[in-house]
Amino acid sequence: MAKAPVLTPQADDFPRWYQDLINKAELADNGPVRGTMVIRPYGYGLWERMQAEMDARIKETGTQNAYFPLLIPESYLTREADHVEGFAPELAVVTHGGGKELEEPAVVRPTSEMIINDYFSKWVQSYRDLPLLINQWANVVRWELRPRLFLRTTEFLWQEGHTAHATHEDARDFASRIHRRVYEDFMVNVLAMDVVPGRKTARERFAGAINTLTLEGMMGDGKALQMATSHELGQNFAKAFNTTYLSQAGTQELVWQTSWGSTTRMIGALVMMHGDDSGLRVPPRLAQVQAVVLAIKGDEAVLATVRELGDRLKAAGIRVQVDDRVDTPFGRRAVDWELKGVPVRIEIGPRDLENGTAMLARRIPGGKEAVSLDTLVERLPGLLEEDQALLLTQSRERRLSRTVEVSTIEEAVEAAATGWARIPWADLGAEGEARLAEQGVTVRCLVAEDGSVPQSEDAPGNVAVVARAY
Repeated sequence: MAKAPVLTPQADDFPRWYQDLINKAELADNGPVRGTMVIRPYGYGLWERMQAEMDARIKETGTQNAYFPLLIPESYLTREADHVEGFAPELAVVTHGGGKELEEPAVVRPTSEMIINDYFSKWVQSYRDLPLLINQWANVVRWELRPRLFLRTTEFLWQEGHTAHATHEDARDFASRIHRRVYEDFMVNVLAMDVVPGRKTARERFAGAINTLTLEGMMGDGKALQMATSHELGQNFAKAFNTTYLSQAGTQELVWQTSWGSTTRMIGALVMMHGDDSGLRVPPRLAQVQAVVLAIKGDEAVLATVRELGDRLKAAGIRVQVDDRVDTPFGRRAVDWELKGVPVRIEIGPRDLENGTAMLARRIPGGKEAVSLDTLVERLPGLLEEDQALLLTQSRERRLSRTVEVSTIEEAVEAAATGWARIPWADLGAEGEARLAEQGVTVRCLVAEDGSVPQSEDAPGNVAVVARAY
């Protein structure tokens, strides 16, 4: 009988493949409350690497980290009508505490615009206090009706940035800077993900915003996933919270604001964009373990060589783990590391020692080759960079090959069955967007003819990118 595959093949059942991989690569488990999740150490290690890379980019913009309370007075959410309407169905509300009914219910934060703006109104007095640039790493709760690990969970981890500026232009430019220099740079150069930067339509933009910038990625099944967003809030929240400053001219002016965020959803994106039927494929620049050195047998000479090679790789700046668990069968260990998507496995047994070589298995392009132990450390950084570039190329080629130009709504719906479609926004418009939504297809973003981000929703030549989405 043929041996059963470790994972359900993608072609047979992509959602089941995704769940299998999350489980068998030990990324996460379902939490005890419906829609929550327990992120396991290997999955959390990916998030820690994402945090570190993004946090460095965020701080390069002059933004500082802070922390705000998890519980928000319910009355705060009524101050900006569009915002509260957008989040009302997802709210979790605390009505009792300390054995008593609360005088005012508290909302578990779905996002922090409200409470942060309350403090911005206290902290901003004059133009000298601007721009005020704040970010927080936190958890949020949005009651999710159709949960799926990492993609949509009732509680998830994220960063949310909030800023206040003296002018519309400064706020607009900062939102764009976060969009391209923080999020897009991170996704392309660390996650090796091909993403499309664009502008959300009025129907799809963030509740309370005047403009939302997005990055959309194509997953392995052709569906879209919103990766991160950056919002221009205009003066909507400034009006609600009376956030004003004394200008250089001596007049009281409302601030202009932005907010922007990215979440643990990116781990789900990593799985669905780069994973294959053998498991994860983690980009080398992201991987917390870039190379694992495996001892095939418990021979003392083999164990000594494995550990010494691990030290040499570490000294060369490679994030390495030595696997000398020879009481566990080698085949099982090799499959586990393949499932986890570690870019390189270096396998050493007695015969390899005799030949002065190691067997090098590359997860991303696949294949094995015998490599001299003397040259391995020197070669490895270059191979890792090759593999990083290959993942980006593959994700870009998938998007390009599965995106078609269409001119009608019917053609767009047909294309969205297997990939994305591009249709002139002038031909589609808000009415056509509503008709698409009736069939489960959404406008993921608008892009200009040259692929740049449009300055407005109705700019001439805008193209709508449409797809089914997670």
